[in-house]
Amino acid sequence: MTLSKDPLHMADSGGDAGYRTTAGSLLQRSAAPAVLVVVAVIGTVSFGGRFANAGNLANMAVASSFLAIIAIGMTMVIISGGIDLSVGSMLALAAVLGAYGSRWGSAVGILLPIAVCGAIGMVQGLLIGRARMAPFIVTLAGLLFARGLAFKVSDNGNTTHLIEPGRWMTALGQQRLLGVGLPAWIALAVFLGGLILLNRTRFGQATFAIGGSEEAATLMGLSVVRVKVLLYTMMGLLSGLAGMLVAARSSSGQSTIGAGLELEAIAAVVIGGTLLTGGSGGLTGTLAGVLLLGMIENLINQVGTLSSYYQQTVSGLFLVVVVSAQTYVSRRDKA
Repeated sequence: MTLSKDPLHMADSGGDAGYRTTAGSLLQRSAAPAVLVVVAVIGTVSFGGRFANAGNLANMAVASSFLAIIAIGMTMVIISGGIDLSVGSMLALAAVLGAYGSRWGSAVGILLPIAVCGAIGMVQGLLIGRARMAPFIVTLAGLLFARGLAFKVSDNGNTTHLIEPGRWMTALGQQRLLGVGLPAWIALAVFLGGLILLNRTRFGQATFAIGGSEEAATLMGLSVVRVKVLLYTMMGLLSGLAGMLVAARSSSGQSTIGAGLELEAIAAVVIGGTLLTGGSGGLTGTLAGVLLLGMIENLINQVGTLSSYYQQTVSGLFLVVVVSAQTYVSRRDKA
């Protein structure tokens, strides 16, 4: 059976895209989940019940949920051929605004950060889509703007806004359902919604098409500007949601959190098999990439004698290996 070369029909059921089915594309989709299983087996053999117990796995899921929410949006942005460097700063801004707004009630504490970050994302999308500015430059400016605003709201970082006891918004970050914290369930809901949006809607098909060839997508009559604006707006909304959940979990908002989170999100997306060149990728691999980074951090904590910097080193090595493999597979498929 021959696959259609129409960019609108490039998404398969696994959430990846390509003009043809190859062994390379199969490796791209399955590498991260396979490595995740291997690392889980190593952790179980090495640490036994200390690692493979329900409590530790539940804590790992919650700890990874904030990055997962952001990485889901980042996957779609990268598939479209873009990038967003502002997500870490927007998470910090959302946490500060969530705690700050909670003094007027939980509804304000929840909606204010999501709305503000969504607005910042929309402005970035307009500059990228309509003004045709480079995503790297626009989102770098967004990174500086959001971080500066977070410091302004927190009195230059000298004030940590606290959520008053009794505010029900803290339940979103601290309550459990079936033994697992609500942030993990919210991240799962975002993941499932993202799967449907990316693989079962024309918006998702257009995202793949734009990442594959923006010029071809324009000739096909796709609204490239509208899709880009929606993508970056959604990225802002998800960053605001993640930041609000961080505030709800810690009952506070600090302007210093989230530094480097954008790099972690990009690393998780790339480790999950999404190509930085755009047009190919999927959310299942991204989720595996997020869980893999979280599992590595957890295993390092299990050792106890290693610092958190080892997690960054191992993540960097994984990233180099994955990108090298993607480059090799891409060149082989073109040969």
